[in-house]
Amino acid sequence: MQLLKKLKKASPGWFLLTVGIIILLLIPNLNIIINLFGEAGENWEHVRNYLLVNYFQNSLILVLATGLLAAFLGAGLAWVIAAYNFPGRDFLSWGLILPLAIPPYIGAYVYQGMFSYTGPLQTFLRNKFQLRLSQQYFDFMNIRGAIFIYTIFLFPYVFLMTRAFLSKQSASLLESSRLLGKSDNTIFFKIILPLSRGAVVAGSSLVMMEVLNDYGVVKYFGISTFTTAIFKSWFGMGDLPTSVRLAVMAMLVIFVVLFIEKLLRGGRKYSYSTSNIRPVSRRKLEGSRKVLAQLFTYGVFFFGFLLPTVQLLYWSFLSRGGGLMETLHFAFTSFLTGGGAAVLILTGAVIIATTARMSSNFVSNLLARITILGYSIPGAVIAVGVLLFMLQLDGVLSFLQTGFGIEANVVLSSTLVMLIFAYAVRFMGIAFNSVNSGYEKIGESYFEASRTLGKGVTETFFKIDLPMLKPALMSGFLLVFIEIMKELPLTMILRPFNFDTLATKAFEYASDEMIYRAADLSLVLIFFSAAAIYLITHHRRRKNNAVRN
Repeated sequence: MQLLKKLKKASPGWFLLTVGIIILLLIPNLNIIINLFGEAGENWEHVRNYLLVNYFQNSLILVLATGLLAAFLGAGLAWVIAAYNFPGRDFLSWGLILPLAIPPYIGAYVYQGMFSYTGPLQTFLRNKFQLRLSQQYFDFMNIRGAIFIYTIFLFPYVFLMTRAFLSKQSASLLESSRLLGKSDNTIFFKIILPLSRGAVVAGSSLVMMEVLNDYGVVKYFGISTFTTAIFKSWFGMGDLPTSVRLAVMAMLVIFVVLFIEKLLRGGRKYSYSTSNIRPVSRRKLEGSRKVLAQLFTYGVFFFGFLLPTVQLLYWSFLSRGGGLMETLHFAFTSFLTGGGAAVLILTGAVIIATTARMSSNFVSNLLARITILGYSIPGAVIAVGVLLFMLQLDGVLSFLQTGFGIEANVVLSSTLVMLIFAYAVRFMGIAFNSVNSGYEKIGESYFEASRTLGKGVTETFFKIDLPMLKPALMSGFLLVFIEIMKELPLTMILRPFNFDTLATKAFEYASDEMIYRAADLSLVLIFFSAAAIYLITHHRRRKNNAVRN
């Protein structure tokens, strides 16, 4: 209570706004837990007895296998980029992030289309070499194919975090190891990996969260997971209570993943005995080592971005621009929805981060944990909680309208308000982390000086903090915008009637085997995402260069 009083005294207005936002963020998840104690659906017994084990097994296999492979791939690429110089290294330092611009469900139908019996690869082999190989060598629509898709398009999460960590490491560690005669492989496995374990595990945990959240790949490949089960019980059977119970099971898988992450992080901490820390100096590669580094890095870039993008361009060319106006319509809808939602989410994140900045460490940590909770929960699970909450609000509004004799028919559960609110629950943590990191770089000296001069918190924010936060706000906006543009499960479940985005329509076309039409929409989505990624990386690179100079 003393902490809350202290916080209120610091800024009552900001405190009340933060409390309101936090309550709204928590209600959907609390709704799921509360409804768990309600009456079970008619299909729950069948699901529990015959299907639940399969959901657990498939979900854990996908999560753990993808997390492990992405960790090795992302950490290996980060080491090569951070420690060596070779032709194309500057381009690859940001080019290897571009696979994030391609949502895994788009990559899934692209690779399946390329490797199918009528796809370009098998057609080429039959026509040019008269080769008719067994279809088992080209079958992507299974768990192994899904693991490949997730790994090749999500590894940049590990790459980004590990590269950022390695770029700040002391060159003396590498120089000392090399002077002792250690090979680069030994240095990587015995020094670099243990040091960067926290960054690797943090990136892998993001990959695993994305895998649990995904609906497009597992639905397209016919793999039963908790996400597909929630969709099936909700839309296929009309059984919301069973969906609630499946959502709780999915949350248990999340807790297992987070527990494993905690164990892998361990309690070891590393620090330097001197403040004279030089960044890692890159070694120039020659001969076969240069060729191997290029094959590794360019090979991943080829399969993770270039190949699927070229295939989509070819399919789009074959469509002859037949659906140009429809593509522009969905692009405009997605841009407005994503941009508007990102602005609202960023506003909420600024309020929470500003309040956390003025509070004690305990309250600050509590606010941070609650805010990022939504991103660790799959979109399908959040959708269940948001729908339950909106149905309750509709009941309250209906009661008020009847009680006061108002003839207006206000319904929230079938409008865009519900979808944007769900976006806020899921992606508030991304915006909060960006704003909070901006505050950490600013420090508190300017804020304290302004308060000492008698300025209020709000006036200080708009005149002092906001101008200095602009880089962090831009990064936060672009990150949230990318995620909303690519989001599929939330949008598929909660979208209003006759409302589609680039993501939902591309997935529908791909599911209906209308591959050429899906290609047009997918390319626009990739363009938006790639442009945002370039802006973020280009801005950060310029800022780092300015700091060095």
